[in-house]
Amino acid sequence: MSPLSAARAALRVYAVGAALIVAQLLRRCVRGFVEPVFSPQPERVAIVTGGTDGIGYSTAKYLAKLGMHVIIAGNNDSKAQEVVRRIKEDTLNDQVEFLYCDLASMRSIREFVQTFKMKKLPLHVLVNNAGVMMVPQRTTEDGFEEHFGVNYLGHFLLTNLLLDTLQESGAPGHSARVVTVSSATHYVGELNLDDLQSSTYYSAHAAYAQSKLALVLFTYHLQALLTAQGMPVTASVADPGVVDTDLYRYVFWGTRLVKKLLGWWVFKGAQRGQQTGDICAPRTTGRTGLQMARPQMREPGLPSTPRSPRPWKVSVAAISTTRRRPGLWRPRTTQSFSGSSGPEAAS
Repeated sequence: MSPLSAARAALRVYAVGAALIVAQLLRRCVRGFVEPVFSPQPERVAIVTGGTDGIGYSTAKYLAKLGMHVIIAGNNDSKAQEVVRRIKEDTLNDQVEFLYCDLASMRSIREFVQTFKMKKLPLHVLVNNAGVMMVPQRTTEDGFEEHFGVNYLGHFLLTNLLLDTLQESGAPGHSARVVTVSSATHYVGELNLDDLQSSTYYSAHAAYAQSKLALVLFTYHLQALLTAQGMPVTASVADPGVVDTDLYRYVFWGTRLVKKLLGWWVFKGAQRGQQTGDICAPRTTGRTGLQMARPQMREPGLPSTPRSPRPWKVSVAAISTTRRRPGLWRPRTTQSFSGSSGPEAAS
């Protein structure tokens, strides 16, 4: 990517952000934010990645309030203990716990899944929320560009490793759910399958938008596979809108200034942004593979071939280069995933 292309990527990302801010401002002036109300969800288990901060924290807290057994997956042990204590205290739900999972490490993800499965718990909701945003160029433990490795590839592996448990926990008409938090920046993202590491020329804006587009494409392809298998698991992608969280530490200073001056009024608080996750996570029926920027559902803007198997195949190939352990989900039926390379990536 040339410097000019990088500049264009930045302009596109900030243009999307500006459009969302205007839309949220108009919506708030007209009808305000709508708080969702859901029935209790006892005896259900949820995993929320990045549940110690921002939208992840608010989602974990809300699901705990519904009576779910909530497992927060994150990489900050010291902060997590206080977060768990606070959620338990606020929701009067003792079934809230933390398990270490660093999405920048394929090894850590596999260890997390192994620890979770040793608990012999079902899994009804997986919220893929954790991520990084416009960070300086750096790589994960496995050598992946950080946006690609953490935001996308880490969740790709985590989801595949947990699909067998999700399948066992779901039932017809009462499906288990995979909810992936993306961003409206996927509209301007370009998936460069020949340079996913952004090694030619690094643009934090392009890398971030690419990772969010990859999550949307992953969700569409995953849902197609789940439907083909007749599995009681659904996959949805959610866009929380422009939310006031700590993710903005690396963005353009002008954006941070706007956030500081108007964030209390224009930006959604994390508890507002989490309502998208609320809509996706507790429910067990309805349409799938959709993006929800608000309670209304709509199809996201995608390339002309959103269900192309190539991104999945590239992801499988990337994971196959890391240390592999048994445990990845394989379909139980005789129908093959030959067209997609299937989730046999790290078995």
